[in-house]
Amino acid sequence: MTALRRFLRRRLFPWKLAIFALIFITFLFLIQREVVSSIPKEEPWLKDIVNKRDAVLGMMMGAVNNFRDSMPKMQIKAPLRQSGGGDSHPCLPGYYTAAELKPALERPPQNPNAPGASGKPFHTDKLSPAEQKEKEKGDEKHCFNVFASDRISLSRDLGPDTRPPECIEQNFKRCPPLPTTSVIIVFHNEAWSTLLRTVYSVLHTSPAIFLKEIILVDDASVDEVLKDQLDNYLKQLHIVRVVRQKERKGLITARLLGASVATGDVLTFLDAHCECFQGWLEPLLARIAENYTAVVSPDITTIDLNTFEFMKPSPYGQNHNRGNFDWGLSFGWESLPDHEKRRRKDETYPVKTPTFAGGLFSISKEYFYYIGSYDEEMEIWGGENIEMSFRVWQCGGQLEIIPCSVVGHVFRTKSPHTFPKGTQVIARNQVRLAEVWMDDYKEIFYRRNQQAAQMAKEKSFGDVSKRVDLRQRLKCKSFSWYLKNVYPEAFMPDLNPLHFGSVKNLGKDSCLDAGENNEGGKHLIMYPCHGLGGNQYFEYSTHHEIRHNIQKELCLHGTEGAVKLDDCQYKGRNTLVGVEQKWELRELISCLKVHYCSLRNSICKGILKTMLGLDQGITVNIRFTMVTVCCRCLLLLSVLLQFKLHYGV
Repeated sequence: MTALRRFLRRRLFPWKLAIFALIFITFLFLIQREVVSSIPKEEPWLKDIVNKRDAVLGMMMGAVNNFRDSMPKMQIKAPLRQSGGGDSHPCLPGYYTAAELKPALERPPQNPNAPGASGKPFHTDKLSPAEQKEKEKGDEKHCFNVFASDRISLSRDLGPDTRPPECIEQNFKRCPPLPTTSVIIVFHNEAWSTLLRTVYSVLHTSPAIFLKEIILVDDASVDEVLKDQLDNYLKQLHIVRVVRQKERKGLITARLLGASVATGDVLTFLDAHCECFQGWLEPLLARIAENYTAVVSPDITTIDLNTFEFMKPSPYGQNHNRGNFDWGLSFGWESLPDHEKRRRKDETYPVKTPTFAGGLFSISKEYFYYIGSYDEEMEIWGGENIEMSFRVWQCGGQLEIIPCSVVGHVFRTKSPHTFPKGTQVIARNQVRLAEVWMDDYKEIFYRRNQQAAQMAKEKSFGDVSKRVDLRQRLKCKSFSWYLKNVYPEAFMPDLNPLHFGSVKNLGKDSCLDAGENNEGGKHLIMYPCHGLGGNQYFEYSTHHEIRHNIQKELCLHGTEGAVKLDDCQYKGRNTLVGVEQKWELRELISCLKVHYCSLRNSICKGILKTMLGLDQGITVNIRFTMVTVCCRCLLLLSVLLQFKLHYGV
């Protein structure tokens, strides 16, 4: 040991240390060989022990591995890089440049003095007799001023970009890349100039790298100019093509045809009389790239149907509208609630909307089919936008309006097209959506539309089992959830009103009628009873109002002169019914009177004249008697004049 200590204390040079290590390894090798050679080679009992040992060790290792595999994987692994797809074309950092966003077709030089240039109006007040005849013919066929449209350039510009600065300065990231889109435009006997101006507008304002194609779907037009002549004209526009339906099937089927042949990542649907403002497409695609379940609409502005003036956006922003629906299942517009205004920080923020108009929107093609595309059994047109609105929200998507995307649309006051199977197809479409998506709330709709109620009763709306299966497969939420979370501002009529139906004067066999286009402020009229609801549908609510809530929440309002419809004073949420709108029903004789009889006599007189259908030639003495009776005792009046309410229950 003393020698070893002396050896370790010495300073060892590297070559000495190497010699020492080599001697030590040689010594170990000789010992190992000696031990191995001493083991008997063919001892059966020892071999058996070794095999058993190996078997036990194998079982133990298997148990350990099984136990390890059964433990929760708490550590997140790096994602596996997928082969193919996006890897073959990795996106670049940064933002798209102006050079990358060049339009599919450059706009030709503009004449600032040309008709309708820069979106300005083109007036047709001073026309020759021949021109006036041409204008009237076009108005009758298309329900807008085709004479003006035909004289405006197909490639007209819309002037400087007047959107808010945050929209103009908005940049779009290259990663993830914006998707491509197929623009689908359905037409039926559309005017040549409005159809092609829509096409050119898309080409002049859509970046070529995103615009995959424009698909025109002809819904069996009969105008010769829209056949071979259109096909030949479009040959110069290489990414524009036409597909045709051999028979008139309507908007819904035509859009499904267009979607089936589209090759873009996103489907963008436009009407055939639109013009796109600059920068309209990128915000729509960017929102879908961010959230592929978003169904997005542009901010739709007006193209005047008489002058074709394009109503340009304001650089200071504007009071946006969102879509709603009434309990007759008609679409409408309303201003944004305060909570939605507070949520949006600037104009680049989308507007969440309970429903959408359905004519102009973009949707991921994959999501379009996942969410159920359109109800293929719906016919022609009507109700498909409300059906898709309910479906998207209830099944996990969202509807949004993108204010930085602006598209103009010619809004007609009436449709120039006929319905091959009559307008009852609209009611049939509405029944289909009510049966699938509205749960028990469908009864509110049926009370307002007797034609729809009859279809539902007779089961004459077709088979909806596939749509019901879709709702179950996607685990969609209830309509009650939609009303609570998506549209809590919607007024909820009584699910079970005290009475509902028509108000009938048995003496003249006429019914109280809201009259044409009565959105409040107009007097009611008496009209022959038709039993279809609509303008003659009223409800006696639990708050003692007489409500006419088809397209708007209106109530019978006692005022000077004849009774009129006005905005209902009770809107829920701590509001009250005013005395002018509170009515008392005498059940014994079915007589209505003003609840607060100290109202001026002129109010009572007006109510009686309207509800009894009396003309203006009645004598002063009789008028005075009626006023007196009205405010003292309607019981006597109802007996003398045999007036009573006729309810549909």
